[in-house]
Amino acid sequence: MKKLKFPPPSESWLARGEYPRPQLQRDRWRSLDGRWEFAYDDEARWRHPRDVTFDRTIVVPYPPESTASGIGDLRFHPVCWYRTVVELEAADRGEQVILHFGAVDYHAHVYVNDALVAEHRGGHTPFSVNVSTVLGQGSRLEIVVRAADDPHDLAQPRGKQDWLEEAHEIWYPRTSGIWQTVWLEPVPTRNVHRIAWLPYLEHWEIGCGVEVGGPIEPGMFLHVRLKYRDQILADDRYAVTAHEVVRRIAFSDPGIDDHRNHLLWSPAHPALIEAEVELWQGDRRLDAVWSYTALRSVGVQGNRFMLNGRPFYLKMVLDQGYWPETLMAPPDAAALRADVELAIAFGFNGVRKHQKLEDPRWLFYCDLLGLLVWAEMPSPYRFSPGAVERLVFEWTEAVKRDVSHPCICSWVPLNESWGVPDLPTNPAHRDYVRALYHLTKTLDPTRPVVGNDGWEHVATDLITIHDYASNPAVLRERYATPETVALVLERQQPGGRALMAPGFSRAQQPLVVSEFGGIALIQDRAPGWGYSRVYGVEDLAVAYEGLLRALHACRGVAGFCYTQLTDTFQEKNGLATMHRVPKIDAERIATATRGKRKAVAMDVDPEDDY
Repeated sequence: MKKLKFPPPSESWLARGEYPRPQLQRDRWRSLDGRWEFAYDDEARWRHPRDVTFDRTIVVPYPPESTASGIGDLRFHPVCWYRTVVELEAADRGEQVILHFGAVDYHAHVYVNDALVAEHRGGHTPFSVNVSTVLGQGSRLEIVVRAADDPHDLAQPRGKQDWLEEAHEIWYPRTSGIWQTVWLEPVPTRNVHRIAWLPYLEHWEIGCGVEVGGPIEPGMFLHVRLKYRDQILADDRYAVTAHEVVRRIAFSDPGIDDHRNHLLWSPAHPALIEAEVELWQGDRRLDAVWSYTALRSVGVQGNRFMLNGRPFYLKMVLDQGYWPETLMAPPDAAALRADVELAIAFGFNGVRKHQKLEDPRWLFYCDLLGLLVWAEMPSPYRFSPGAVERLVFEWTEAVKRDVSHPCICSWVPLNESWGVPDLPTNPAHRDYVRALYHLTKTLDPTRPVVGNDGWEHVATDLITIHDYASNPAVLRERYATPETVALVLERQQPGGRALMAPGFSRAQQPLVVSEFGGIALIQDRAPGWGYSRVYGVEDLAVAYEGLLRALHACRGVAGFCYTQLTDTFQEKNGLATMHRVPKIDAERIATATRGKRKAVAMDVDPEDDY
């Protein structure tokens, strides 16, 4: 197949990454990030904004545990309060004024002008509220947020946030309260409320689902215009007779592969299709939004992962998504873009975003620059009816938020049996994993799902293994051929846990070594943690090259995920420092990462020198 050269994105595309909701953008919006009043409420005494004594300030959206917030307090504080006053300008006013929160960890109450206007549970997903009713004819918004985040509640989806006061082992400092952008948006009463895109490559179609907000009246219609660069792909009009409009938009199939490939999205060729969606009534335009989508397919076939109907070898890196000064909150959109560019510079074609639902702007840059993503739900650490209810609710919100991003190629609701600690012996735990798998497949039938990543598989489209063997010969012995892989699945426990739970047997799913490596570079007797250790830069380079050479030589795997992209607090096993400085020359890392086998050549015998 002829390799297509893909030009870098234009400045206008890159500028789109500043918008907090990348796939539904309007011309007008206003960030409320900046200094807010702040107070801790450790005894949870205050019940109303008028009760609160605000005694300090905080820089939103950075969590109070972070130094960037101006507070930097890592002690336990189960409740905190925020306050700001906004004077609306003419550009802020519309028929409705919507207040958006990207993420508030964990249980948020929002008051505007003394009225409770919103309540939301879930520390990683967005919510919004129409504040027009409490605004009236005025121009002043007093916004107060109460955020409750019990540091000891292990039934709460928390990901890598530690429940101890000081971060230990593989857990990190907590992130409480507001940690993603807060913003205002003027919106018409009748509006484009939500858009969902799903590609159907086998039919050369894009699925378009639009939720229409406000009253439905005669003569309303949607105008949908899709274009790739200067080429108009569709210019359609759909009558609006209900609040949901669902259509499949058929493209003219160019037929021959070389011509088709120009429109297909892949890491090497991240072709994005611009979408202009307008809501009209008669000759009056009611609302207009900008969006984008892509034409691509992901799936599994036998022991291969498939991208656009062809075998594709996954070369991924684990990304924790923490920064030294801002913790789980990204410093800005530029930092999100830089992380995507760093992974690509190291030769990876994908990222496993670990135990975090990342800011949607990061997904935008993955879409735009070409990086596949395994999207993973942050775990709770207890099993109970309440824990199940919380995770299912937030995971459903997460899939709904991110389903339209072409970069996402797999969903991962659970990791390493966290939240289901008795999975091998408790049927209820196994039923829960199966339920999450099938729920996810129901919400999005177009992508593979890994029910429980790493071991103790119950329901999955890919068999994933966490294997931190530091000897390359061991990795090569285990995964050299499909036959040796079968022996590993039957007899070995690389992570100290059974790879398949009782009642589950492999049905030729692809196998991905979804965690390996974890080599810590320890210098000058500094403290640090990793799955193995080296003490010099050259030693790290040689060790990394050895592990990658071993996996590239194996015909029994469909891909890998190296641990990890950057150091993260006490974990010193990144290919870059926590400040994103490569420990080894980036091109040397990339050469080892890419290997000599093409992404489509999993079934080709390795070269002799491997």
